[in-house]
Amino acid sequence: MRNPADLYELRPGFDDVAGLAMLVALDGFVDAGNAGRQMVEELFERFEAEEIAVFDVDRLVDYRARRPPMTFVENTWTEYRAPKLALYRMRDAEGSPFLVLHGPEPDREWEAFTAAVIGLVERFSVSLSLSVHGIPMAVPHTRPATVTPHSTRPELVEGHTPWIGRVEVPGSAVSLLEFRLGEAGHDFLGYAVHVPSYLAQSTYPRAALAALRYIADATGLSLPATGLEEVAQATDVEIAEQVSASEEVQRIVVNLERQYDDIMSSRTDPEDRRVLPLADDEAGLPTAEELGAELERFLAERESDGNG
Repeated sequence: MRNPADLYELRPGFDDVAGLAMLVALDGFVDAGNAGRQMVEELFERFEAEEIAVFDVDRLVDYRARRPPMTFVENTWTEYRAPKLALYRMRDAEGSPFLVLHGPEPDREWEAFTAAVIGLVERFSVSLSLSVHGIPMAVPHTRPATVTPHSTRPELVEGHTPWIGRVEVPGSAVSLLEFRLGEAGHDFLGYAVHVPSYLAQSTYPRAALAALRYIADATGLSLPATGLEEVAQATDVEIAEQVSASEEVQRIVVNLERQYDDIMSSRTDPEDRRVLPLADDEAGLPTAEELGAELERFLAERESDGNG
């Protein structure tokens, strides 16, 4: 059996790294509204990233499934942008360090990858691993974003009310990592940010902002997002214009607002409002046909305008 440590190469000079939080941000799985992608892009744009460990993507990535981009100029290849999966150290706005595991989700050797990451978690005494992504939900864009948290220990999500009982979904490398870390006795906390179903295929900055705030609250890190807030404000204006142009879309949004408000008003504990469960009575919700016909057209119009 191969040594999991053979799957990555450590960079020198990081012997002092210990006891930090680690954000796991892998591309390739469900991410409605591009919530997770936007959030991690904001981090890489704002903070300097130092490579701690670089993974062997030749063992992990199926290039034919996700072909890396190459640039051709006139009569020759000028650039090849190889995928990179690495563990980075960043420092927040106040200089506090944290870790980010970022890159493409492995296509193969999930167990070896998971074992390798657990080895890094133990080597650097990671205090808490976290993840975030967006999931499509029957919620309106006109209300505060809600979230479904999940963790390896109940104490990490104390105060949150589950929105669903038991469900089987396709697995992901991040989900398996969370599961294996829990088995090994390590803490992992994930956030699935609820994104309006009609915006799931678009880039929705409000979801990314919510994701960033959940991560900051869980870790105590100072993660300002001025640039992301500006983009979100501009996107809000675009969405409002599109909604006002369609009576059908307005009706759907009003129905979603009614359901949202009914659920929130039934909660007496303000902390409970961080989680939005599915309603028992969905009579006021639009049908799948209505969402498909009206809201996919809504998205198509945004994409044709260059805002997709």
